[in-house]
Parts: sequence; C-alpha cells; structure tokens
Amino acid sequence: MSESDKTSRRVIIVGGGTAGWMAAACLSKVFGPQNLTVTLVESAEIGTVGVGEATIPMINMFNMILGIDEIDLVKETEATFKLGIEFVDWAQLGQRYFHPFGNYGVNMEGINFFHYWLRLAKHEGAREYGQFNLETLAASQGRCGATADDTPQLKLNKAYHFDARLYALFLRKYSEARGVHRIEGKVCQVELDSEYGHVRHLVLEDNCVITGDLFIDCSGFSGLLIGKALGVPYVDWSHWLPCNRAVAVACEAVEPPVPYTRSTAREAGWQWRIPLQHRTGNGYVFCDAFLQEDRAAEHLLSHLDGAPIAEPRLLKFTTGHRSRMWEKNVVSLGLASGFLEPLESTSIYLVQSALARLMALFPAGDVNPNIRAKFNDDMNSEYERIRDFLIAHYKLTKRDDSPFWNQCRTMDVPDSLTARLDAFEKEGILLEYPFDLFKETSWFAVLVGQGLFPKSYHPLADALPRDAFLRRMTQVRSMVLKRLPTLPPHAQYIAQIKGTQ
Repeated sequence: MSESDKTSRRVIIVGGGTAGWMAAACLSKVFGPQNLTVTLVESAEIGTVGVGEATIPMINMFNMILGIDEIDLVKETEATFKLGIEFVDWAQLGQRYFHPFGNYGVNMEGINFFHYWLRLAKHEGAREYGQFNLETLAASQGRCGATADDTPQLKLNKAYHFDARLYALFLRKYSEARGVHRIEGKVCQVELDSEYGHVRHLVLEDNCVITGDLFIDCSGFSGLLIGKALGVPYVDWSHWLPCNRAVAVACEAVEPPVPYTRSTAREAGWQWRIPLQHRTGNGYVFCDAFLQEDRAAEHLLSHLDGAPIAEPRLLKFTTGHRSRMWEKNVVSLGLASGFLEPLESTSIYLVQSALARLMALFPAGDVNPNIRAKFNDDMNSEYERIRDFLIAHYKLTKRDDSPFWNQCRTMDVPDSLTARLDAFEKEGILLEYPFDLFKETSWFAVLVGQGLFPKSYHPLADALPRDAFLRRMTQVRSMVLKRLPTLPPHAQYIAQIKGTQ
C-alpha cells in the first residue's frame, strides 16, 4: 500500500481546549457522523492556556457554518462585543489610537477612502480620521448593537470577547450532540508505522489503544504529535517579536463592559484588558530579558481595575510556527502549530483558517503529499503576513524610555515589512498580498496611529474640485454621525440579548 492509499475516515483529535473543540465542532458539522468518525482525547489533569478570549470578525463566519446563534453564544460564554482594539502608549507615552474592524468612510473612484482623508489632512489640516469610522465612534461612546437602520455601509463590524473555558465547553456540547466521542485520558505513547512514519495509534496511561487515519494535534505548546513524535522543527521569530512570557489574571468587573479590547504598552511589553460580562481578563505580555517574571506579576497586579479573583498565572512561549503544520497524517492546530502573541487577537482565527483549509483539502480516502504541501505553503504564508503586521506595532514606536522599546525601535525587520512601510511612507500606498488577513484599513489605522504619516497619497484623490471634495467628505462624516445615536449602549444590548431587560 502506498502512502497515498491510506484512508482518512477515522479522525483522532489530541487535546481539547479551544482548538480541539473547534476542530471537533467543525468536522462533525461539515461531515456528519455517517461520513466521519471523530474522537477527541483530552485529560482534565492537563490545563489549557485559556487566554484566547478576544476574537476578530472572521469568527462570525465560523459561527455561521456551525449554525451557532449569537444569543446562545453570548449567554453560554459570558460574551461581550468587540469593535476593535485601543492602543495606549504604543507610539509615545500619553498617546492612544484605535484599530477598528470597519472601514473608514466610503471608497470612491476605485481607491480607498483613506487617500481622501490624507488629502484632507494635508491641505485642510484634518487629524481626526476616526470621525469617519462608525466602530471607532461607537467604541468611544460605549455603544454596540444592531438596529433597524443597519445597512451594508453602516452595519457594525464586530467580534466577541468571551471566556475561553466556557467557549470550549460550549463547543464540546455542540460536538458531542453531533456524534463526537470524547475519551478522558493522557497520551503516554505515540506509535509510528515503520514503512512511512505515519502515526499508527496512541497509547493512553490506562493502556487503551486508539487507532486512527488522520490525527489532529491540539496538544498545545508541547506539540505531542507534530513535534515530539514526528520531529517537525520550530521556526523561531523571537528576534522580531521578542516577548516570550505572559502573566495572566482575571479581576472583578467594576464598570459596564466596553466594546473593545485595550492594549497598553508597558516597560517591557504590553498589557491586555478584555472585559467580559462577569469579570475582566488581564495579562502582561513581556520579554524576560528585560523584566523578571515576579516583577511582571507585580506590575500587572498594580494596574488592575478591580480586585484579582485568582493568582497570576505564568505562560512561557516562543513566537513562531512549525515549519510544516501538516506532516505525514498529522495536522497541527492552535499552539501545537505555532504562536503569534495575542496583540491583534489572531490565535482563534488561525485555528479557524487552518480548519477551513483542511476542509477544502480534506483527503478523499488518502493522504496526498501534494495536498499537504499546499496546506503548509498557505499556512506558512498566512503566519508570515500576520507576523509582519505585529512587528510594525513594535518597530514604529518612538518610545525611548526603556531598553526594551529602544531595541524594538532600532531592530531590523523582514524585507517584506520594509517594502510595505516604504511604499506607505513615500506614496501612501498600502501593498496587499495573497493571504493578507489585515487589509488596507487595518494597516492604515496602525501605521498612522503609530505616527507613520505618508508624504503623498493616490493622485485620484485630487480629481474632485475642492468645494465638491469638502462637501462629499462632510456628507460621509454626517452619515456616520447620524448612525451613531441609534446604537444602544453596549451593556443594554447584552442585557436585551440575555432577556434581562
């Protein structure tokens, strides 16, 4: 039997948590138990990282495919809504900016609206580009929701904050209702076949043997299958993204939840703040070469809104990814495949993206090396594009108040990022490539927010005479401002969904 003759009708998922149960839910929904047997092995003794509590709007597509109702999600996971990320003290101390999920204004004459704003800024002295974005304004006023006035141009683009543990439990119930079999146990041995090096079966601590055709590694940083058993090397990006530790703790909620994540730059990294219905998630992502672990915990505890409800938990990581995320008959997801720090809330998205590609390339009764190569090439490219976006946050800082920020500001960056920054600074052009998760609006928000203001803009933005141009810009701004007061307060919208108001 050749390698490409191996069947893939029995799928074994190793590890639960968010990644494992996302995989189980997706496979059980798309294929159904009559076409695919899905078994998930997890141990209650092995904790999950559980800090992936903020998402981006692509999760709405995942929920739609699964048929998950937003009302159920909000009720079951203590979810709140998210319109973007506020960055505090990143460009300079005392400065802040907002990276929204929605577009600025309305694209005109085939070019992005931000070129028209650049014209307005250069010749009319404008500075508040956030006035042309509904998500930015709604976040600043604590508003979020759907109304009868929703239109494609003025519909809020939103994602969620939720309790990652509750989200995994929610997906577990969903998956088990669709035939996924869960086995409680800890994998102690991985047996490979001698001919092709595929995973043949797993042996649990109780000597239970689990045989499968396709294995999905969701075992976290340990990479039990992809790393330890198959030996796929890890590509280390810590020279560009030096943070390698995070200390996390939840605290009491002391105010109504705001509809955005906050990222505050600190001495040796940054602090996240994620408001849920029942608590607030907090964490300090830092580099241990510049700050000791105990000091990081002290700093985090001193910057909480409310009283901590647990002891701070330390996480150790290396930013990067497996050089091949699909090796032999093992597909790695989540932390087993790689880790890009949660600065732009991409962890859950990367699981979703890998699952979408796996569904599209799922072996029709075999495991084809060419399919694996396509999957790996696409996922590697996506990781690289997100990597560059994250690096830009650090590289473009003007802070010189600590050794950490001095290193970030002066470090060399990938050529791919240098090309983007150069094109934007000189021409106002944002280069887009295949596998770009973050489009022009996101790059514009972060680059300008970090203080990189282009010297020019697209010449088509000058096509309109000044009076007509100013009228149109006023109309666009008025359209956004008119929509704003129709949106309910965020907490009120959540209460309506839960039926408590």
